[in-house]
Amino acid sequence: MTGLPMVVPEPGLPEAVTIYEVGPRDGLQNEATLVPTATKAAFVRRLVAAGLPVVEATSFVHPRWVPQLADAEELMTTLGEEGRGHPVLVPNERGLDRALALGLRHVAIFGSATETFAQQNLNRSLETQLAMFEPTVRRARAAGLDVRAYVSMCFGDPWEGPVEAQQVVAVGTRLLEMGAAQLSLGDTIGVATAGQVTALVGAFGEAGIGPDRLAMHFHDTYGQALTNTHAALRAGITTFDASAGGLGGCPYARSATGNLATEDLVWLLSGLGIAHGVDLDALVATSTWMATQLGRPSPSAVVRALAQSSG
Repeated sequence: MTGLPMVVPEPGLPEAVTIYEVGPRDGLQNEATLVPTATKAAFVRRLVAAGLPVVEATSFVHPRWVPQLADAEELMTTLGEEGRGHPVLVPNERGLDRALALGLRHVAIFGSATETFAQQNLNRSLETQLAMFEPTVRRARAAGLDVRAYVSMCFGDPWEGPVEAQQVVAVGTRLLEMGAAQLSLGDTIGVATAGQVTALVGAFGEAGIGPDRLAMHFHDTYGQALTNTHAALRAGITTFDASAGGLGGCPYARSATGNLATEDLVWLLSGLGIAHGVDLDALVATSTWMATQLGRPSPSAVVRALAQSSG
């Protein structure tokens, strides 16, 4: 059995947090070596068995752009009935059509807070990306699907530099008004600091959007992901995206290294006495197994530390 941190609650923090696991999609999408569909299905199932309440399975993006996820239909078919409850990313109406054909119930769209990244990622302007999302969200909602919206480059952009909070709020508000139930704010290149996180949540609050509608998606490029998570907890955020073993990054932003590791997040939450429902032993075993499949050690500090202590 793994060690666990001493529990010392901090007044004013949420009692419970939802971890939105993105490893099978965001974690694997940038891997050069193609992971077999059966391995991906086993990964999803092991994450669910470890107690993760939400596991994003794949993306219905064109295979030319993300070859790793070319087997999206095959994966969701392999997962069967259980797979219908897993969220998938749909970049546009064509992606939504594929999700609807499989009877999936949760989809996500992926937009940019900056003009340059919208061009780099979607080959569209900031405004035309929103026009593209509108019919996708409308049709998904009409079909009874839950829609989540990701917004990338919320704190900094490799081409444009620091991103003003009001710019993020303007884009995020549009997506929520379209019908997205939740907005995931991405620190895509990992440059955010705690003060920025507090200020951005505050700016959304001033616009009438509370922390219950927001999620945080941190990258650990500069080692700030857990510090930023703590700041977000203090600001009332209760949903955090994370990737098992710290896998992942954005294929369209070279400086976007790994996501916040789910194990590192669980360790922080456990120490603060915040309920999360995840079995750390099972999660570490899953990430260690996946690292073996990929042929390299896990980037997660907690996985490495626990592996050493048990070795």
